[in-house]
Amino acid sequence: MLNDRMERTFAMIKPDGVRRGLTAEILARIQRKGYRVVGLKQMVIPRETAEAHYGEHKERPFFGELVDFITGGPVVAIALEGENAIAGWRAMMGATNPANAAPGSIRADYATTVGENVTHGSDSPESAERELGLFFKPEELL
Repeated sequence: MLNDRMERTFAMIKPDGVRRGLTAEILARIQRKGYRVVGLKQMVIPRETAEAHYGEHKERPFFGELVDFITGGPVVAIALEGENAIAGWRAMMGATNPANAAPGSIRADYATTVGENVTHGSDSPESAERELGLFFKPEELL
């Protein structure tokens, strides 16, 4: 059962990370940190799901590029569980712009550009719930 500090969050290894063979390394980092992987699947995201996932950016000029990128190859969708998992996973990922990411973070180590930054993570309990619901059926989560 989840307590006040135990959270579930959504994480994703984006197409650039999958294409570059970083899946095992990123999953190993997640598990070494102590988070439980309670849902995991490799998939190509349907366009409709990608548009819903990036819905808050719909009016921005880069929306189409985001959707094209995220649907352009396989991703690994991950449901994580652990103490303060939302903030903890975001810290592990590092800043969106890899030039600003903390040394040792996933994006500092592996991301090449803002647009191809290897990973995604929910930014709040509300977005975690919404994104987990987009990518996982309840029966797919342990």
